Amino acid sequence: MKRIMYISTTTRKLSDEEVDEIGRRSTINNAKVGVTGILLSAHEFFFQILEGEPDDVDRVLERIRRDPRHQDVLILKAEHDIGERFFGRWSMRTVRLDGTSDLILQAIRIMLENITESHRIIERYTQPAVLRFLTDGVNPLSVPVRKTEEVILFGDIVAFSYLSGRFPVEEVAELVNLFLDTCSRQVVAHGGQVSKYVGDCVMAHFPPDAADLAIRACVETLREIQALRGSAGRCRLQKYLYCGFGLSKGLVIEGNIGSSIKMDYTVLGDIVNLAARLEGLTRNIGKAIALSEPVRDACREGWHFERAGEFHLKGQSQPQPIYSITDPVVDDIKTYQQILDDMEELCCELS
Repeated sequence: MKRIMYISTTTRKLSDEEVDEIGRRSTINNAKVGVTGILLSAHEFFFQILEGEPDDVDRVLERIRRDPRHQDVLILKAEHDIGERFFGRWSMRTVRLDGTSDLILQAIRIMLENITESHRIIERYTQPAVLRFLTDGVNPLSVPVRKTEEVILFGDIVAFSYLSGRFPVEEVAELVNLFLDTCSRQVVAHGGQVSKYVGDCVMAHFPPDAADLAIRACVETLREIQALRGSAGRCRLQKYLYCGFGLSKGLVIEGNIGSSIKMDYTVLGDIVNLAARLEGLTRNIGKAIALSEPVRDACREGWHFERAGEFHLKGQSQPQPIYSITDPVVDDIKTYQQILDDMEELCCELS
């Protein structure tokens, strides 16, 4: 059997009668499939335990996710192969903690609020892959390291070191967050996973058959950033936001890498390093996207690829053919020196 515990929030304030009706309908529907549990209601929070056969529990959870009265369903724990129920007979009891003067119940309500807030914070700091393991009831530390094929994306801001030394720290942080948010949204929207941030750099990976989606994520990020530059005020740091992307494809090591102090679930290997080298090459070839031959060969869409030349990249024993794509937004990139000249020119005009 399977047991899950989750917290959700209501999309609007529910009356006592509506909460009672939710409990009544849950009792009827879940009893039909032998799913037992309990539902606690506290202000805008629902806390529920469900247990039963795995497929039945999953179907009930899916029904809850689709319920317009719920939002932000957060799985706290999932247990598999349990041999004994907490609730030995159907007892889908609904307990409302609102309005009670009982100190114990009040403490439970506060605990639920704090658990929810803590998990929301942890979500923002935790890698998506780790969150998926946790919600599936898998201890991420127990997941073995494996070799797998991935498309690796590496991107960062052009001339960031120079820019960070010329503008107030608050503006620099705002710019980095803007870039990372724009890029990460596009990565996730196109089926990729953000692995880590390193300063102003983002590293992500896509399934081996998703080379087109990886390129699309880069192109759409560049399009958004181009629009952001256009909407920036004359003296804003955002006006100088340019970025480059490197894409590689091949075997990587995926899993827990770290120490007893800190652990990352990440990917590493020569292919990851290659993506970083390709990203740095974008300034030399005058293109915002540089990709390896295996990435080009894995694409199925009608991209207009162009060969940027052969380059002997660090860590590679032989020169590598490097490609980009023909697209105005990919051509819209500036070098470190060009950005520096633009800023110096602006300073002269304002002085």
